[in-house]
Amino acid sequence: MSADFHAWAEEVRRLYHALRALEPAAAAVGVAAPTGEEWFALLEHKLAPQLEAEPFLVVAVVGGTNIGKSVVFNHLAGETASAVSPLAAGTKHPVCLAPPGFADQATLDKLFEGFSVRPWHAATDALTEAAEHLLFWRVGENVPPRLLLLDTPDIDSDAHVNWQRADQIRQSSDVLVAVLTQQKYNDAAVKQFFRKAAEADKPVVVAFNQCDLEADREYWPQWLATFVGETGAQPELVYVIPYDRAASTQLRLPFYAVGCEGRQAPAEASSLREELARLHFDAIKIRTFRGAIDRVLDLEQGAAAYLARLQAASAEFASAAKTLSTADMARVHWPTVPSGLLVDEIRVWWDARRSGWTRQVHGFYRTLGQGVAWPIRTAWEAYHGAERDPLRSFRLREREAILEAVQKLLEELERLAQIGNDTLRPRLEKLLGGGARGRLLQRVTAAHAQLPALSDDYREFLRGELDRWSGENPRAVHWLRSLDHVMALARPAITVSLAVSGWIVAGDVVGHAAAQAVSHTATNLATEAAIAGGITGGGEAVVSVTGEGVSQAAARLFSRLQTKYAELRAAWLAEWLERELLADLLGELRRGAEVPHSAAVRDVKRALAALRAVQA
Repeated sequence: MSADFHAWAEEVRRLYHALRALEPAAAAVGVAAPTGEEWFALLEHKLAPQLEAEPFLVVAVVGGTNIGKSVVFNHLAGETASAVSPLAAGTKHPVCLAPPGFADQATLDKLFEGFSVRPWHAATDALTEAAEHLLFWRVGENVPPRLLLLDTPDIDSDAHVNWQRADQIRQSSDVLVAVLTQQKYNDAAVKQFFRKAAEADKPVVVAFNQCDLEADREYWPQWLATFVGETGAQPELVYVIPYDRAASTQLRLPFYAVGCEGRQAPAEASSLREELARLHFDAIKIRTFRGAIDRVLDLEQGAAAYLARLQAASAEFASAAKTLSTADMARVHWPTVPSGLLVDEIRVWWDARRSGWTRQVHGFYRTLGQGVAWPIRTAWEAYHGAERDPLRSFRLREREAILEAVQKLLEELERLAQIGNDTLRPRLEKLLGGGARGRLLQRVTAAHAQLPALSDDYREFLRGELDRWSGENPRAVHWLRSLDHVMALARPAITVSLAVSGWIVAGDVVGHAAAQAVSHTATNLATEAAIAGGITGGGEAVVSVTGEGVSQAAARLFSRLQTKYAELRAAWLAEWLERELLADLLGELRRGAEVPHSAAVRDVKRALAALRAVQA
């Protein structure tokens, strides 16, 4: 075989296997396998089976009633393989002769889909009346290698069953030997049969049988012209065969080649069997398959249309997956995280960067300050009432925001269940059935209660941001570190001064106003500076005295910390909803949305492009 045929056959096989591999994914998005479609039937039953091994050329002898088809067939076979009857409509079933060494009926089963292939026992087998489509076969000792010869029923019979068999033979054959006579070259049924063959680009060999070589010589070119004009067939070879009953029974009929237009004078007799054996098998096989490939490549009814249906169905899944994106549907207006949480984390980060002695001094006096502040805090709460825990208030607001978001999500899901597409609607109805709403709200409330105020991911982000901030503001950090050393030396004086004046700043008891009061009271004493500026925490007044530029940078940093916190909490809710509510559905929708990007689809598209290049 030629390299071109090998490459072409490989692309056909690739297309078939890729389409088969695509079937489960297609079924998952509601697209049925193309098994019942004509183009796929051609691919599965004709193209793929015939490309599994070296190609056999299927040559069918066809024609109308009582014109000597079986005689021509027997001459091609070199033996009496098909019974010859002087009565009309002798052959009822096709007879196939295979070359010596051929013993694979399974190949014939695939080649002649629609026929019940049976071993041949006698020449009369094909004359048996039967409603079932039978095909008899055996090895022919004189059949050329890679050639399968077929004798066929009449294509102009009144029997409807013969029309069906004729159509199947035409589809399965690579070369058609049209046996014509003076009476049958212009028959309507014959022309219709070969018109369809011409549309499928089937190679045709014309044999005018029962001719008078002298009397008919000026007529067969006219017969041929009429046949070609009425059918569109362009014969590869044209022969005339004289009428000689004795020679026909003795397999001695001569075949005279007269040229593709029938105007060449009959000269020396030639062997049609040998001519067929010399045909360019690979080119004819590709040509024979061209009609089938055209059906496969048809943009409206072939593989491309199947891919278009798949793409449309997958797009519905993608649209549904996007509609159900929990990141979009579960948007939460997250409450601001309490400053104390951030300040505590900032202090931990800053403590790690203090020298050993300053860390010990500040830690000692922080503890001392908190202890000294306890009576004041107690008195303050007795007079003003216990201050509400900021973290607890935040957690309550956060829970309310989560429940509101989940309620909105459920309402959107119910709306989609009413108006959604056919892909989404039944799945949502199943998802929202029963007491799903109440159970979901209970579960998300319990999950939120177990959620820590600060996650490890957020702490890692916060420390990274502080490291980056310190790297971008080296002068401020140097100033703060210098101030930290001064504060460590001034700690005893500050503590005494504050104790005498009655100001001990502890946590959020006194608050920001108290911090400002302390800073004005001890105007010449710097307090411990922190990045956030203007926030008090842990017994230390935090006042921004580092200059306008640093304050602005610190404000931007603090904003990023707040934003990231809200992002991580919203991401937690989205992930929880996806896992607990929409996991199976979203997974199914996303898999469906990815079908057009699968390896099977890429293989189908590549094979189709390669086959289109061959067809061009």
